[in-house]
Amino acid sequence: MDAYTGFAEVYDLFMDNVPYEEWSGRICGIFRQYGIDGGLVLELGCGTGKLTRLLAAAGYDMIGLDNSEEMLAIAREHGVEAEDAENAEPESEDAGSTGLGSGILYLLQDMREFELYGTVRGICSVCDCMNYLLSEEDLLTVFRLASNYLDPGGIFLFDMNTSYKYEQILKDATFAENRDEGSFIWENSYDAESGINEYDLTLFIREDETHFCRCRETHYQRSYPAETVRRLLEEAGFEFLAAYDGYSGEPLRENSERMLIAARENRKE
Repeated sequence: MDAYTGFAEVYDLFMDNVPYEEWSGRICGIFRQYGIDGGLVLELGCGTGKLTRLLAAAGYDMIGLDNSEEMLAIAREHGVEAEDAENAEPESEDAGSTGLGSGILYLLQDMREFELYGTVRGICSVCDCMNYLLSEEDLLTVFRLASNYLDPGGIFLFDMNTSYKYEQILKDATFAENRDEGSFIWENSYDAESGINEYDLTLFIREDETHFCRCRETHYQRSYPAETVRRLLEEAGFEFLAAYDGYSGEPLRENSERMLIAARENRKE
């Protein structure tokens, strides 16, 4: 779970191909489908807060939770910049605490042990954060915590990389990308028997015109079949609602690279 330290500095740079606006729209659509059109929403593994800010702009009172101090520092910095930009514009009657970057509470916590002061209407998690939970016990623990902190009938949305993606796309491949601001080399290794995916990330981050800082990180993820995820959700007190082919809105397929899971809290009256 200890990851995204050096990578935090250039995370947004190398993740600029992630369609956060599309993902935010799909998440808002599912929330509203089940009557959640405002109120408190928690994002687990919020990282630098891109999705958190988009959901805040859509009218939700956001809490962003992550266990990386470096990532949260960047999220808070973006929030301050957004608030400064808002304050520089003329005030309007519609101005409120849910504007882009404003009114967001960021918490430095491990999602396997997170604590809130009360319940929330919805919980979401994107960018395969749940794959970082390497045992069914840890996954079940997070599901139970999510159920505990959801309002009665609250909605839980999260995505995961699929076994197909690890086995057919990532497998034992090496990926590299070079930018003016920095470069990375990603060496991937997947063990189908254990379901554990390991990738060694070497980063070269520009410090000035002639110098780069080199750092290395090793990340571990685990693949889970949709059937296992459903079983653990139901054990934690959820009603399993749907498994989608990523954020397409279509049902999960055998060759889906990402699955988006929707579940509803089902134990509270």
